[in-house]
Amino acid sequence: MRPAFRHPLSAYALSIATVSLAGGLQEKLEAAANIGFDGVEIFENDLLTFDGTPEDVRRICADLGLTIDIFQPFRDFEAMPEPYRARNMDRAERKFDVMQALGTDLVLVCSSVHPACIDDPARAAADLREMAERAAKRGLRVGFEALAWGRHTNRWRQAWDIVTRGNHPNLGLIVDSFHTLSLDDDPTGIAAVPGEKIFYVQLADAPKLSMDVLSWSRHFRNFPGQGQLDVTSFMKAVRGSGYAGPVSLEIFNDDFRSTQARLTARDGLRSLVFVQDSIGALKLPAAPVFGGVQFLEFAVDEMAHDALAAFIATLGFRKIGTHRSKNVTLFRHGQINLVLNAEQDSAASEHFLLHGPAVCAVALLVDDPARALARAKALLSPDWFERVGAGERRIPAVRAPDGTLIYLIENSDTGRGIFEDDFVLTEAADAGLLSTTDHIAQALPTGRMDSYVLFYRAIFGFEPQATFELPDPYGLIRSRAMVSADGSVRLPLNISESRETATGRFVSAFAGAGVHHMAFDTTDIFAAVAQMRHQGAKFLPIPPNYYDDLQARHGLDDDFVAKLQALDLLYDCDESGEFIQAFSETFDDRFFFEIVPRNGYVAFGAPNATMRMAVQAQRRDAAKLGARLVL
Repeated sequence: MRPAFRHPLSAYALSIATVSLAGGLQEKLEAAANIGFDGVEIFENDLLTFDGTPEDVRRICADLGLTIDIFQPFRDFEAMPEPYRARNMDRAERKFDVMQALGTDLVLVCSSVHPACIDDPARAAADLREMAERAAKRGLRVGFEALAWGRHTNRWRQAWDIVTRGNHPNLGLIVDSFHTLSLDDDPTGIAAVPGEKIFYVQLADAPKLSMDVLSWSRHFRNFPGQGQLDVTSFMKAVRGSGYAGPVSLEIFNDDFRSTQARLTARDGLRSLVFVQDSIGALKLPAAPVFGGVQFLEFAVDEMAHDALAAFIATLGFRKIGTHRSKNVTLFRHGQINLVLNAEQDSAASEHFLLHGPAVCAVALLVDDPARALARAKALLSPDWFERVGAGERRIPAVRAPDGTLIYLIENSDTGRGIFEDDFVLTEAADAGLLSTTDHIAQALPTGRMDSYVLFYRAIFGFEPQATFELPDPYGLIRSRAMVSADGSVRLPLNISESRETATGRFVSAFAGAGVHHMAFDTTDIFAAVAQMRHQGAKFLPIPPNYYDDLQARHGLDDDFVAKLQALDLLYDCDESGEFIQAFSETFDDRFFFEIVPRNGYVAFGAPNATMRMAVQAQRRDAAKLGARLVL
């Protein structure tokens, strides 16, 4: 019977290399233990810079309930000429001393990159056999791993050949998904390696980049589910071998080094649970099936409520109800519901105190809220329940990484919904010219894109789309959308290292990440925008030069371009359809709304983002200048 691991569903002991986390060694160990890892890899540099002894590290880990699974790395050992070989054996003995003080029995030996290394597998095997024999006298083991940039050994099969030649019970193979998949090496053969001869398994994902593999490895690794490598196939092969030891994360990533260790550790553990589910090693509740967005909830106070109510009224939203027990109002246009929450002592009021008027919750229609919540909890996302009055629904929710609540509402065909239960509906809304919420764009803090991608992918089953770089007048914005399988929920995620871009300003000015803009679908954008203008809505004015270029690029006829220009509409198309966009002015310089007809188009109008951000920047600059002139 396997030991009872900290995560109740895990098929493996779960470990993380200390190099994967930011901070000092004790901070890293505490973060790993508090999140729920079973063990750690002690990275040599972390030990060297620790203000204490290896025995102290052993004691700290024991107090935290962590095992020390491996000490790493031991470099440039095998197939070296004299006098290097003799010195390496002495070096190994010193490392064995450290291992015994730490209380770990396994050392990771990575294939040599030294210029003097001899291209001779038999010699490498003989050296590793001697090292393993010395280790065995102390009750220790040696694991050999092929570095992707190793001088003569860079494939796992080469490393396995050397381990096989070494033929020692205390010598085994270590496999790493990055070192395998970054070279497009086939991992399936790992399933044929006897599981007991695989001494350790390390996992890392990465985006697909065109660069030297060493730089790629040292700066851009990420957790399984965050990148584009086929970590699932790698783990299927590991499982097929019968391997029963720890599965660990070894991640070198510049963003991780500047993020709180606790946040990174949570993402890491979530990724290990997620990848086990993907190979059938454990069985999580299935991801939800979505039915779209039920409502968007804004945190407001009384003054912001009135201002936002007036703003959305120009877009055709009408107040149709008030909450039965809370200071909450419901506005609707077509099938789109906006909830303005001014209730004191609520999650919304806390959000307002931190961020001002902002989207504090998104309600998603799902086939089974209880199952969706169980999956989220298994993937380390705690649930949330708001207080409820008599006869009101108790709506389960999870928190997104930015603190936004995601309500899980049953997609029922009974005809009676949450609004009939929780609101006094004063009137029925007109059909209107808007239909559904097309997408909800979020601005993220610097360095946190991977975390959000993993959250939405693992918990909700959303698929990441291609990454785009969008030029803002004050810097670049990186954008990547997460989309549900049926396309009914679309969440573009935007991040910028510049504080002066539209995305950077949103994050820096309003105390963190959040919803930056919301797009609503319409079947007739010309009629919808014309009506909204008549009701007082203000849209971004698009320069005439845009339309001259648009006509040249797409070969549009004069009348159609004139219709677009008359209403300040932007245009794009792909092989699936056309996309027309209108952008409202921003509310309180915080968020804005977009009107779009989807028409089969699958993207988000990225070619127009530069124009939209340029006009927004011009209007902000003009407003600043006007304010200075008044002063």
